[in-house]
Amino acid sequence: MEPDAISNATPTEEMNGAGNLMDFLDEPFPDVGTYEDFHTIDWLREKSRDTDRHRKITNKSKESIWEFIKSLLDAWSGWVVMLLIGLLSGTLAGVIDLAVDWMTDLKEGVCLSAFWYSHEQCCWTSNETTFDDRDKCPQWQKWAELMTGYNEGAGAYLLNYFLYVMWALCFSFLAVSLVRVFAPYACGSGIPEIKTILSGFIIRGYLGKWTLLIKTVTLVLAVSSGLSLGKEGPLVHVACCCGNLFCSLFSKYSKNEGKRREVLSAAAAAGVSVAFGAPIGGVLFSLEEVSYYFPLKTLWRSFFAALVAAFTLRSINPFGNNRLVLFYVEYHTPWYMAELVPFILLGVFGGLWGTLFIRANIAWCRRRKTTQLGKYPVLEVIAVAGITAILAFPNPYTRRSTSQLISELFNDCGALESSQLCDYYNSPNMTRPVDDIPDRPAGPGVYAALWQLSLALIFKVVITIFTFGMKIPSGLFIPSMAVGAIAGRIVGIAVEQMAYHHHDWIIFKNWCRPGADCVTPGLYAMVGAAACLGGVTRMTVSLVVIMFELTGGLEYIVPLMAAAVTSKWVADAFNKEGIYEAHIRLNGYPYLDQDEFTHRTLATDVMRPRRNDPPLAVLTQDSTTVEDVETLIKDTDYNGFPVVVSRESERLIGFVQRRDLTLAIKTARQKQDGVVSNSMVYFTEDAPQLPASCPQPLKLRRILNLSPFTVTDHTPMETVVDIFRKLGLRQCLVTRSGRLLGIITKKDVLRHMAQMTNQDPESIMFN
Repeated sequence: MEPDAISNATPTEEMNGAGNLMDFLDEPFPDVGTYEDFHTIDWLREKSRDTDRHRKITNKSKESIWEFIKSLLDAWSGWVVMLLIGLLSGTLAGVIDLAVDWMTDLKEGVCLSAFWYSHEQCCWTSNETTFDDRDKCPQWQKWAELMTGYNEGAGAYLLNYFLYVMWALCFSFLAVSLVRVFAPYACGSGIPEIKTILSGFIIRGYLGKWTLLIKTVTLVLAVSSGLSLGKEGPLVHVACCCGNLFCSLFSKYSKNEGKRREVLSAAAAAGVSVAFGAPIGGVLFSLEEVSYYFPLKTLWRSFFAALVAAFTLRSINPFGNNRLVLFYVEYHTPWYMAELVPFILLGVFGGLWGTLFIRANIAWCRRRKTTQLGKYPVLEVIAVAGITAILAFPNPYTRRSTSQLISELFNDCGALESSQLCDYYNSPNMTRPVDDIPDRPAGPGVYAALWQLSLALIFKVVITIFTFGMKIPSGLFIPSMAVGAIAGRIVGIAVEQMAYHHHDWIIFKNWCRPGADCVTPGLYAMVGAAACLGGVTRMTVSLVVIMFELTGGLEYIVPLMAAAVTSKWVADAFNKEGIYEAHIRLNGYPYLDQDEFTHRTLATDVMRPRRNDPPLAVLTQDSTTVEDVETLIKDTDYNGFPVVVSRESERLIGFVQRRDLTLAIKTARQKQDGVVSNSMVYFTEDAPQLPASCPQPLKLRRILNLSPFTVTDHTPMETVVDIFRKLGLRQCLVTRSGRLLGIITKKDVLRHMAQMTNQDPESIMFN
């Protein structure tokens, strides 16, 4: 009987004297209909309240035209909320994309013609740009050139290096300071907390207006600082903040926590839709990864919210390519069956990287929580940002933004590509069309790029472990994809060169003729990215859909599926927890995961009171005074109390919530004369006739839940866990032949599950 949750029923009492029903809460009282912070909602109660509300509206709609119009507005309010969420989250994502582009380029130089232009936009407007040097134009100047007039030489390089590091430190310091001062909840990716909130937990302020504002601003600063993090996870948090904001406009959602969570599930879909330009992937992500309760109605609304969000982002066109996505690719060759072997090997790499990352990151985050390190978040962010910038600048693949790096790794080498990765030896008599370039021997540029990519891979693997979980907004999708894309591109180039130099080998003979375009290294980068992202998050279906929406590579679903499934199998062989579940457990959030409970324990093993505990705190139906109730409330912090016939019989009547009792007594004392400390409290249908000398009794039948969820003491815990999971219970009572034996709360279930997996049950509870 723990303070898991606080009920939000409206307490009403009947007074015995006049015999007529008295409703003490006709006028709104503070805190009615709300839950305490860090408590769990009662899903069954919320559902029943919404059904009652809907029934009332339907009945009223037959009375007049105005009531009918009000019922129509109520029915459409869900779609209006989805429209607003889609518009706001799409707009914010577009603004974030444009701001990140500009501020990332600001670390290297500035546009003289218009300082608010990014490097690419600056050179678009130039008439003096050539195709070969499309990144160079007189309007864009690096800082050294602007300050000293020189663009070449050691001095210019060192000045650019110094300013790059200074900008990175400045951005990261601003980000962590804003989070620390104005919105501590704006740090991290937000997805573990969103999962916990959607499962019914209350974290006040986590989806508030300040969090929305600060997260949006600091996300731009954090990504622009060059730290190894992405904006995709935080965009889900931003979209859920938008959802929470619009819920407050409609009482249907603001007063019902269950309905609010349906909106937040759809908002999460809109967040992924704008993060990746993947509306269908967003809906599947919400269904597979974050949502706890996902009825069919929410599926349609998520689809609509994701559509509006994607449409809004497309209208803003932040990437300037008239597409929703940054990584759009067009490969001109199909994939071959023999290539499934390297694709599956990339899946194995993704699973191993996922396992390594989760273990190392959780160990580091635990160290941060339990040592002095956690007391200096600003210093930690500045140190990591400084190290990242110092190590990233010398390598062209780590200096640029991670999104640009992934985009280049995904690209196919066409005839017009000027990238170092496309420095192949061309045959002098090549007369093929531009799109179908045969496999060629790698030139010195490719080998130099391979060395740089190998160093970039080691750098990204190590630095991401220390970056994720710091006190700034930090997503994990893009860094994970970058690790996979680098590994994939290296494997792709290796396979391509093997196919070129050894086309007579039996594995290449059937499908790779000399002079043909057999292997696409960019495809390997795409598959590697999917494998590593799958290894870290354990997504499968939504991952594959996000990847082909992200790249437009519809033809490559099978390689993506093979890599995603392999990475999940390999990672699950070590530990079934993804990164978000691991962080939920690290923070001790009361989240019941969907894994099967296979232990052979019974309800009697878990219920309280235990053998040496004090007896269960209960109320009797007709022998308790107001003072007794007030003393019980004062001396305990339980969420509610079972009501029994008498202490001797222990026959269960029902369950009453602590908040309902407190409000009922407070209201009765204010509004009803004659209710004093020694007034009797009755939970029965009819109070007995009392002598005139007795104080006015208090009848609380109306706040008593007459159908609390009960199980017998011999119910297997497997069934109890299932009931808690599927019905979203906060507590259930344990009886034998109608006699009350004990109570099981959600926290008891979580503790028991921790004990069964040899964990310390107290270490996993939220503090």
